[in-house]
Amino acid sequence: MSGQLEGKRAVVTGGGTGIGQAISAVLGAAGAQVALIGRRHDPLVETAAAIRDRGGKAHKFTADVGDRAQITAAVDAAADAMGGLDVLVNNAGVGGPNGCALEGPDRWQEILRTNLDGVFFTTRAALRHIGTGGRVVSISSVLGRFGVPGYTAYCASKHGVIGFTKALALELAPRQITANAVCPGWTDTVMAKEGMQGIAKAMGTSYEEARRSALAEVPLGRMIEPVEIGALVLFLCSPLASGMTGQAISHCGGQVMW
Repeated sequence: MSGQLEGKRAVVTGGGTGIGQAISAVLGAAGAQVALIGRRHDPLVETAAAIRDRGGKAHKFTADVGDRAQITAAVDAAADAMGGLDVLVNNAGVGGPNGCALEGPDRWQEILRTNLDGVFFTTRAALRHIGTGGRVVSISSVLGRFGVPGYTAYCASKHGVIGFTKALALELAPRQITANAVCPGWTDTVMAKEGMQGIAKAMGTSYEEARRSALAEVPLGRMIEPVEIGALVLFLCSPLASGMTGQAISHCGGQVMW
């Protein structure tokens, strides 16, 4: 991975934890300056310090992607600190249940605000700084490929990220900027663990049984490691992927095969 992004400047939203933390670390190890943006200060500090400890360059900015003014100011500050911007990774997101026909919490606005509005606000801000040959990678989900009862808001938002990516790719093609989406399956993060705990509660069973049930739907029978998602994002940001745009790529152990 070393040197593939030498001299490049990247923004990663939700860059302090989970998949975003892994993406930030992988891009930093590949030589990019990385600006981490997130709502929580402490994880950003820890992740930025870890990148620097490995010889990388990292910056941190606290902002809520769902707040247009906050994220625009943070992206502008990141571009100013790094002297420009080449890569945007829209990773920030929230999960959890939200049914429509089913009883449960109404989190529609909360989830769409972060997972879809946040992608739009961040991308619009970043594109003022990204020049010819830049990259936009947005993290969707396998739930952007199919539906799950009780998760209408999350599924809608992640389907929306894919549609956004396809339209954006066409808008940016004249500038030779690529736009792609990554659709992780079950990935070994706190969010995934919380999801499995929710399944266990709904099924009236143990966490271990819920985990076995979830992974039974994955042909490879295991969770994806966050660093594996980071490696795919690195490829999409590298020169080797300069001809790939408008794609939604599933990294899910075979859970989705289209």
